[in-house]
Amino acid sequence: MNALAPIFAQTAAPAAGGGSLMPFLFQLAAIMAIFYFLMIRPQQKQRKQLEVSIMALKKGDGVVTTGGVVGEVVHIKETIDEGKPGKGMDDLVTIRTGDTKIVIQRRAVAQVFTPGGVSAA
Repeated sequence: MNALAPIFAQTAAPAAGGGSLMPFLFQLAAIMAIFYFLMIRPQQKQRKQLEVSIMALKKGDGVVTTGGVVGEVVHIKETIDEGKPGKGMDDLVTIRTGDTKIVIQRRAVAQVFTPGGVSAA
């Protein structure tokens, strides 16, 4: 038992007054800010840019669907809301891929590119 006495003596309670909580909270806030500016904010900007390009789809644009199908927009059927056609993510988009035409929802588009091959999003 006497051999363990020096070990327990080194693990004595902290000095009176203890450590402050403020440095820990500052470090936590700094980590959260770094995480936000390096991870969350760029992803939000990229998602917003993709949504803008999807809403600006027009006949002749090239698209890649979330399933990986690559095609060219042939027709867009906008949903009718209160008697007026309006753009929305539920619009039906007809794409041509090879000799086949596929009807998808606008929300299923993962990437938009121009016919020249330059990516728009």
